[in-house]
Amino acid sequence: MERLKRLSGKVFGSEFVRFAAVGVIATAVHYGLYLLLKLFVGVNMAYTIGYLVSLGCNFVLTAKFTFRTGVSALRGTGFVLSHAVNYCLHILLLNLFLKLGVPSGIAPVPVYCIAVPVNFLLVRTVFRKLR
Repeated sequence: MERLKRLSGKVFGSEFVRFAAVGVIATAVHYGLYLLLKLFVGVNMAYTIGYLVSLGCNFVLTAKFTFRTGVSALRGTGFVLSHAVNYCLHILLLNLFLKLGVPSGIAPVPVYCIAVPVNFLLVRTVFRKLR
């Protein structure tokens, strides 16, 4: 039983490390697009477009690299639903930080710090429970 706990902890830990690596890529795409697009459209629209663009590559990388599973319609649906919850959390936090006076160029940074761990738990549930 003790060995199972250690193995489970190692799997969880290695998944989180791979999740973080994929997250860095997705976040870089998202943040880069956000910074570029906010020059042309409103902050919420720029954030949303960046989020949607990064979502596609994030799904494939999460399935293949993070959780080493296949891409399926069921996982895709669960992934999109978990990201819908995550997106709402992002927009809520983004606007909260903007209202608190955090400059729009760096406001996404604390959003990521809060939302990424929440998203890991949601996405992990999708990829581990929906076989």
